[in-house]
Amino acid sequence: MRAVLVGPPGAGKGTQAQILASELSIPKVSTGDIFRANVSGGTELGKRAKSYMDRGDLVPDEVTNEMVRARLGEPDAREGFLLDGFPRNVAQAETLDGMLKEMGTGLDAVLELKVDEDEVVKRLSGRRSCRECGRVYHLDYDPPAKEGVCDACGGELYQRDDDREDVIRHRLQVYREQTEPLVAFYEEQGVLVTIEAIGEVTEVTGRALSALGTGS
Repeated sequence: MRAVLVGPPGAGKGTQAQILASELSIPKVSTGDIFRANVSGGTELGKRAKSYMDRGDLVPDEVTNEMVRARLGEPDAREGFLLDGFPRNVAQAETLDGMLKEMGTGLDAVLELKVDEDEVVKRLSGRRSCRECGRVYHLDYDPPAKEGVCDACGGELYQRDDDREDVIRHRLQVYREQTEPLVAFYEEQGVLVTIEAIGEVTEVTGRALSALGTGS
């Protein structure tokens, strides 16, 4: 199975990617993991990426593309993979198509996790993090025993800047402009499958496996 996972911030992509990769016995390939591995490993691509990151600039597509190409060429990914966080735009999707064509293969499916914008705002804006140990709570789904205080270490709970509603809505706007066109791109290719990403984690996983044709 060679698949791509797409969806807005707060759709649960990270959680589902981890579970689905395990269920399908394929590696989860995320751009975050690739970046960290290259930078910490001191690879040539890692050094190039770090030079941009240290300046606070976005890493250019060409560097990201080469990192992905190298990762998909590793032995554990040759029989399948689940991409999370790449491609982010149609240009990267076209590059990915080219990479896979060179490898003599292509995508089996692109799984879109669909979730209402207001639900995303509720999920993300309700998060609170501990300043001391980093544990994350949710005001509705996983609240601390005492308001504003971490159960684990007694540290102060706070709302991260990127969990504020105005920031979340801006991130959703960026997603609509840059990443949503991928949905139409892959729909045209006939590989898009869409599921509702609402409900318990296990429910969403079950829908995903069924949509990918691997569920019971």
